[in-house]
Amino acid sequence: MTIRPLRHDEPDEHFHDLPPGTIVETEDLFGLEAFKQKSVGIDIGSSTSHLIFSELVLRREGFSSAFKVTERTVLFQSRILLTPYTSGTLIDAQALQEFIDETYRLADVKPEDVDSGAIVITGEALKKENAQPIVEMFSQQVGKFICASAGPNHEALLAAYGSGAVGLSMDNDWRLLNIDVGGGTTKLALIDKGEVIETAAINIGARLVAFDETGTITRVEDAARTILGADGEQLQVGAKITDDVKQRLADQMIESLFDLILDRPASALTQSLLITDPLSSYHGIPSVDRIVFSGGVSEYVYARADVAYGDLGPLLGKGVRGQLDALGSDKVLANSPSGIRATVIGAGEYTIQASGNTSHLSNPEVLPVYALKAVKTERTDAEHLDKAVLRALRKFDMDSYSDGMALGISLDDNLNYPYLRRVAESIASVLSAADASVRTLFLVIDKDVAKTLGSILKEELAVTQAIIAIDGIDLGDLDYIDIGRPLGKTDVLPVTVKSLIFPTRIDS
Repeated sequence: MTIRPLRHDEPDEHFHDLPPGTIVETEDLFGLEAFKQKSVGIDIGSSTSHLIFSELVLRREGFSSAFKVTERTVLFQSRILLTPYTSGTLIDAQALQEFIDETYRLADVKPEDVDSGAIVITGEALKKENAQPIVEMFSQQVGKFICASAGPNHEALLAAYGSGAVGLSMDNDWRLLNIDVGGGTTKLALIDKGEVIETAAINIGARLVAFDETGTITRVEDAARTILGADGEQLQVGAKITDDVKQRLADQMIESLFDLILDRPASALTQSLLITDPLSSYHGIPSVDRIVFSGGVSEYVYARADVAYGDLGPLLGKGVRGQLDALGSDKVLANSPSGIRATVIGAGEYTIQASGNTSHLSNPEVLPVYALKAVKTERTDAEHLDKAVLRALRKFDMDSYSDGMALGISLDDNLNYPYLRRVAESIASVLSAADASVRTLFLVIDKDVAKTLGSILKEELAVTQAIIAIDGIDLGDLDYIDIGRPLGKTDVLPVTVKSLIFPTRIDS
């Protein structure tokens, strides 16, 4: 990782530690309080794919060794590519590779220039036979990446951040509903004061059916046939689609979407299209301060586009806006500048050193580990911690703790033994439901009690899995962490936190 340092303006400069792997010139060593990274975000969606190059400025927080992203500048955005397929079940990997190579050339960026990044594959694209190998191939070729294969709830979480809705909710203390209407699915996220508290997804999207300029169908997903019911069999690749059928598809999707937006009893069709459970904490438009739309169809909802791309996007977007206007709900509609680009713009890295005095390492031989997905629980009482963990897992479309995860726990200030014992019992309950292949629990705690908590788990509750518990680190919803080997003869662990980076500005 190449770091581009920023210097003090003060005459009496002073020395600070650098993140491991940092490369700097000698004259820049002194006075290092911040550094720059070049980052890239790659989004492969069911309908469209695109890249965003950005420059991130990370600054030290006070006297700690933690660096946080304080500035983000988009350097280059690719064109929007219709995600290529060689068949109904195979993504065209070669075409995607050529698109990425072309974008690097146009941005005048070499892979070795990129310090960090993120690649996300979502929606119907995730279901294709070669989706995961494609993610792994691109991540190996284009740099040091966080790789996220996002299911429906995870995708809703990403869209909530990428649209700027989470930032808008946080800045204004609002309860807000983000609706991301893409090509294959629509994702909903309920956000309260900057925290995504619930997500849902439904099979509604602009490219459930795609067609060329002659009206010949070039792509059709099963959900489109479900929407048409008995007439669904007429949707076949190579057949013609009429304007009446296009409108009928759009109208039915809009009707089902508004079952969710208005929190009215769901029709049989709506229930059949739901991919997840519906939102249980959302109670209609009057229960939120604002609604934000993102995804490709949002370009038509906000009337920012009128060009058709051989799909149902214009009909869906205009129909949704018409319904909102008729209900008078347009008054709570907030603008999303991200629109179709509601995704990551890269990933920032910063390093924290966990204290050796309070870490618990039952088996240091499992280290180092890389790119553990942070599963962060909301703050709750010890008796309900296991349920909080389950809610956190569901944000990532998981039902139990599995390999490749780091469990982030937020504790109360009353850190006495009875409280920690109850916390440990809840964690042990989570582990008992984990897959049998899980050999190690990676535990990240925001208070300095990792050694105590790890000891209770191993010595008193006889947890069989190895435990690597570190503390003093506060994780976000979409963070990943690397944990290195102990330094020297100590138990001090170098921990690199990698955060997905999103746009921050949004118009209210």
